[in-house]
Amino acid sequence: MTRWRPPAPHAAPYITAAGFRALESEARALWERRHDVVRHLAAAAAEGDRSENAEYQYRKKELREIDRRIGYLQRRMPRLKVVSERPEDRSRVFFGAEVELEDDDGALRRFRIVGSDEAAPAVGAISLDSPVARRLLGRALDDEVELEGLGPMVVIAIDYPDPCA
Repeated sequence: MTRWRPPAPHAAPYITAAGFRALESEARALWERRHDVVRHLAAAAAEGDRSENAEYQYRKKELREIDRRIGYLQRRMPRLKVVSERPEDRSRVFFGAEVELEDDDGALRRFRIVGSDEAAPAVGAISLDSPVARRLLGRALDDEVELEGLGPMVVIAIDYPDPCA
């Protein structure tokens, strides 16, 4: 018997124009890849006994994964709101901001607040829904913010790169 869990909250529907273009590109590439996989799957199915056909089983699994991702993109992309303008008040942290923080030791950290579909923490692009981004939203220059795991930090720079680039 499984344990019931409440559904996860929906991710914020915001995305940058560059992030949306990347999702469109991914969707096109997946459709092209799907055509190749279907062709290989048909060839593997023509070989006979499918129960012991590793190529057939591998291609079926690959097709399932591609279809799952395509389905997700087809449901998600129409709901996304592309943010293509910078906010009027650029002295505060909002969606799309690049924020530079400094800790007590002088170490610098840089984050860019983006949509959940384009988040890449390894390069400093954090989701709008992340705890760090939620703590940063609305902050101004020289504001101190307490970040979990990082301690107290001070906002030393706020920049809004071109959202359409």
